[in-house]
Amino acid sequence: MFGFSMVQMVRTHASKLDQPLRETVLHLYKPFKWTPCFLHRFFEGRLKKKKKLRVIIEFKEGAAEAGIQSTKQLMKKSRKTNIKRHFSHIDCCAADLTPAALEELLANGEHIRKIYLDRKVHALLDIATQASHAEEVIRNGTTLTGEGITVAVIDTGIYPHEDLDGRIRDFVDLVKQKTKPYDDNGHGTHCAGDVAGDGAASDGLYKGPAPKANLIGVKVLNKQGAGSLSTIIEGVEWCIQFNEDNPDDPIHIISMSLGGAAQRYDDEQDDPMVRAVNAAWDQGIVVCVAAGNSGPNSQTIASPAVSQKVITVGAYDDRNTPESSDDVVAPFSSRGPTVYGEAKPDILAPGVNIVSLRSPRSFLDKLDKSSRVDHDYTTLSGTSMATPICAGICALLLEHSPDLTPDEVKTLLKENTSKWSVDDPMVYGAGAIDAEKAIKE
Repeated sequence: MFGFSMVQMVRTHASKLDQPLRETVLHLYKPFKWTPCFLHRFFEGRLKKKKKLRVIIEFKEGAAEAGIQSTKQLMKKSRKTNIKRHFSHIDCCAADLTPAALEELLANGEHIRKIYLDRKVHALLDIATQASHAEEVIRNGTTLTGEGITVAVIDTGIYPHEDLDGRIRDFVDLVKQKTKPYDDNGHGTHCAGDVAGDGAASDGLYKGPAPKANLIGVKVLNKQGAGSLSTIIEGVEWCIQFNEDNPDDPIHIISMSLGGAAQRYDDEQDDPMVRAVNAAWDQGIVVCVAAGNSGPNSQTIASPAVSQKVITVGAYDDRNTPESSDDVVAPFSSRGPTVYGEAKPDILAPGVNIVSLRSPRSFLDKLDKSSRVDHDYTTLSGTSMATPICAGICALLLEHSPDLTPDEVKTLLKENTSKWSVDDPMVYGAGAIDAEKAIKE
C-alpha cells in the first residue's frame, strides 16, 4: 500500500496528540480504502496540503513565547496555516493547521507538549430560589442581595431584560464581535436570570438568589448553543484579563453552563478547558460549572466540570415546592466518578422546570413556544439552570464575607447542605445547596 504517512504520523507522535485529534486525522484516511493503491500517495499529498484542522497547541511550561515564535517559523512553509490567538495564562494557542503543517510541527516543534483538536462545546441544556433557601437571607440586619458582586456568565450572551436593568456591567461577543448585549439563543439570558434576575416584570415572583448583583455577558456560544474549545478558553482568559485590568472592581464569580464529553488524559490538567478554569480559580475567581446532563449513568461528568478545583453543580427536582420532603435528584444530572476516578458533583441545586428570563425571538424562544411563562419568562431544565443558581448563592456569600477565597466558598457550600449529605456522593455530591446554612452569622 502506498501513501499512508498520516497513519504513520499518528502512530509516531500519539503521545503528543489527544484522542479526538488522532481520530480526526485517521478518519481523513478512510476514503482512501475505495481508491486504487497506486493513487493513495497522490490524493493523500493533496489532502495534507488543503485540509484545515482547528487545533489548540500546548507548549512546555515556560516555553510559550519561544514556542509561538518557532511555530510561526515552521508555519511559513505551509499555506492555510496561522495562529489565531494566544492564551497566555495556560501556555497555549489556537491555530489552523493542515495535516502537512501538523506533521512538520510534531517532527520539529521542540517546545510543543501536546496538540488538541479544537472540538465542539455545547450549552448543557436538557430536551429556585426558595428551595435553595436563598430568599431573604438576612445577616446583621441586612438582606443579602449580591449587591457589589460581579458574576460573569460565559454562555450564549445576555438579552437586556427588564429584570436586569442597569446591571449588565459589560459584554463581550467572541462569536460575532458585536458590542451591545444580545442573545440569539436564549440560554445565556435564562442563566443570567437564574443568577440575578430581580423579578421586576413579575412583581418579584421570578427572581434569582442575587437580585442586585452585577453581570458580565461573555458570549462564546452561537445561535444554536454551540462553540469551540478555543472560544470557551478565550472567554475564561478574557475574564482573567478583565480582573488584571480592573483590580479594584473585579469579576468575583464565573458561571459556566456548558461543556463537552470529558477525555481521559493522563491527568486532568492535560485538559485545556480544565487548565483554563483552574487558572481563573487560582486568580481568586469562584468558578461554578455544570456537571452535565448525561445521567443517570455513572462516570458522565462533563469537562471542565471534572476539575477538582471548581464547584461542579448537579441538579435536583424541587417539584415546584419550597418543602424538601418531595425533592429528588434529576434523572438527567450527570453522575460521578469522573473519568479520573474522583468524586463529583460537588453539590446539587434546583434544575428542573426553572422559570427565568426570556430572550424574545431567540433560537430557543422560537423552538419551544409552549415553554413561555407570561410574556417575559420561559421554563428550562438542566444542570445549566442549577449552576447559575449556585453562582447566585456564592454572590450572597461574598457580599457577606468579601475576603473569602474560592476554596473557602466551596467548603462552606459543601459543609452546610440541607439534605442527602450522607447519601451517595457520586450522585448527590455533598448534598443540596442551602444558602441559610452556608452563610454564617
